Amino acid sequence: MYILGISCFYHDAAAALIRDGELVAASMEERFSRKKHDNNYPTQAIEFCLRQAGIKAQDLDYVVFYEKPLLKFERILLTTLNTFPESSGVWREAILSWFKEKLWVKNIIQSKLSVDAKKVLFCDHHMSHAASAFFCSPFRDAAVLTVDGVGEWTTTTIGKASSHWVGDAPGGQNEITLFNEHRFPHSIGLLYSAFTAWLGFRVNNGEYKVMGMAPYGEPRYLDKMAKVFHQNPQDASFKLDLDYFSFHQSAESSFNQRFIDLFGQPRPAEADFFTMATNPERAGEKAAMAENQHYADVAASIQRVTEDALINIANHLHKQTGLKKLVMAGGVALNTKANYRILQETPFDEIYIQPAAGDDGGAVGAALWAYHVVLGKPRNWVMPNAYWGQSYSNDEVRAFLDSKGIKYDSYEGREDEMLDIIAEGLTKQKVVGFFQGRFEWGPRALGNRSILADPRTEEMKEVVNTKIKFREPFRPFAPVVLRDRAAEYFAYPDVEKHEAPRYMLMVSPIHEDKQDQLQAVCHMGTGRLQSIERETNPRYYGVIERFGQITGVPVILNTSFNLRGEPIVTSPRDAYNTFHQSDIDYLAMESILIRKP
Repeated sequence: MYILGISCFYHDAAAALIRDGELVAASMEERFSRKKHDNNYPTQAIEFCLRQAGIKAQDLDYVVFYEKPLLKFERILLTTLNTFPESSGVWREAILSWFKEKLWVKNIIQSKLSVDAKKVLFCDHHMSHAASAFFCSPFRDAAVLTVDGVGEWTTTTIGKASSHWVGDAPGGQNEITLFNEHRFPHSIGLLYSAFTAWLGFRVNNGEYKVMGMAPYGEPRYLDKMAKVFHQNPQDASFKLDLDYFSFHQSAESSFNQRFIDLFGQPRPAEADFFTMATNPERAGEKAAMAENQHYADVAASIQRVTEDALINIANHLHKQTGLKKLVMAGGVALNTKANYRILQETPFDEIYIQPAAGDDGGAVGAALWAYHVVLGKPRNWVMPNAYWGQSYSNDEVRAFLDSKGIKYDSYEGREDEMLDIIAEGLTKQKVVGFFQGRFEWGPRALGNRSILADPRTEEMKEVVNTKIKFREPFRPFAPVVLRDRAAEYFAYPDVEKHEAPRYMLMVSPIHEDKQDQLQAVCHMGTGRLQSIERETNPRYYGVIERFGQITGVPVILNTSFNLRGEPIVTSPRDAYNTFHQSDIDYLAMESILIRKP
C-alpha cells in the first residue's frame, strides 16, 4: 500500500511517500526548486518520491494533506473580521492567496495526480506533527507535545499515544489523543518569531539565529517578558498580551509601537553584530557594543522564557500521563537548547523529536496517520536515519564533471584511500565539501550534504563563516562525534543511547577539559552535537574516525553544504557551483575527489 503525504502553501513545502507503513522517500520542494523555504505545491518533490519507489501517481492508494484548509481559512476570516480595519492588509493578502489556490487543495491534488477524490484525505495540522514524531519513534507509548506558530487554530497540543505492533496479540490499536490545546493568537512560536523579527531576522527562517545570539547575552529582561507573556504555574497554560503584538492584524509586522516602547528600537536587518564575547578587539566602539549587548540580552531573555515555558508544559504533561517517554514536533521543537533542558529538568527519561519537526515533517506525519490511525494498520517500522532524499551515482557525477571539462580523481574501488586523503587534509586546515548518498530529510546536514572542517582552532570557525558560508560571524557550527566517544566530550548523560543527538536536535554542554580541543564548535561552552555510528553512515564515520586517529580528537566541524541564502545542495551541479563560488578546498562526491590548486 502506497500513501503520499503532502505539505504546502505556507512554508517548507514537502512530500513523503510510505509503503506498507515504511518511509520510502521524503524531500522538501526547495531541494529541487532551489528556492529557499519554497511553499508552492511540491511538484518536483512528489515526482522524486514516486520515482524513488518506481511507481506512478495512479498506483497511490491515498494522498493525505497535512492540515485542513477550510478550518485555517475560518481562523483567518474570523480574526481579520474581529480586528478590522487594522487587519485590512491581512484580508487582502488572504483573499488573493486563498482564492488562488489554498481553498482548492483537494481539486489541485486531484488535478495534479489524477487520483480519485475518495483517495484524498486531510489530517489536522497538529495531528500531523504528532504522528510524524510518534510513528517514527521506537516507543510503544509516549506523551506527545507539539508546538509551533499556528496550524488551523491550534498552536500547542499535549496528549498521549499508544501503538499496536506487528506480532502483538490481536485487538490492539494505534491511538493519538491530543487532550489539551492552546489556540491562536496565543502561541509560543509566534512569540519567538516576533522577537526574531525585532532582532532583524526573517520570520520562519531566522529563529535559529536568535538561538545563536542568545548565549552572548544575559536574560536581564525577564520582567519585561512577563508583560508580554504570562504562564499559569498550576497548569502551564499561557497567553500573550496582544496589546504588544500585531501578527494577528498585520501582514507586514508581528510587533507594534508598544512593543518597541518596551524593548527599544528594532535591530536593523543587516547590522553588524559584535559584543565583548565575540569581538573584544572592538571594545573602543562603545556605543555600538552597548547596543549589540542589549540585543543579545533580549535574545537571551526570550530564549529563557521559551525554555522555561516548554519545561513547565512538559512537567504538566508528565503529571497528566505518567509516561516516561516524550515525542515532540512542530517548529519550536527545533529549539535545541530547550530540548536539552526538557530532557534534564523533567521526569521524562527519553525524548524523540522528528528531525523534520516543522511543516515539512507534516507530510510524513499525515501519511503515517492515515496508515496507522485511519486504516488501523499495525506498526512494523522505526525511522533508522534521516537520509530519505535523492542520491546520485558515480556515473552521474562523472557525466556532469566531464560535460564541464572539470578535472577530478576517481577513487572508485579505493574509497578508503580517498577517506585517508580527506582526513589528512582536514588536519592541514583544508575545508571539504562532502556529498554522498541520499540527501537529508529536515533542515540539518547530517553528513551526506555537509561541509567539514577541523574543529580544533577558533581560526577555522572564522574561515568557514566568512570565506565559505558568507554568513554572520557570531553563528555557531556543529560538532559531529563518533557515537561511542561522545560521552568523553559532551556532558549529556547516556548520550550514546539517545536518538536526538543523531539528528543534531540537542545542545549539550561540552566538558570543560575538552573545550580547548573544540574551539571552532564550542559555542559559549556548548555544542549542537551530532553523534554518528558506523552502521548508519560508514563513509562519514570513516572520515571522523581517521581524523581522530591522526589528531586524538574524534570530532569534526560540520555545517550544511550551501552558501548563505540558498537551500542545501542537492545535485552534483549544485555541489560544484557551491565549491566553485567559495573557498572550499576539496569536493568529495561519492568516490570522486576534486581539489583546488
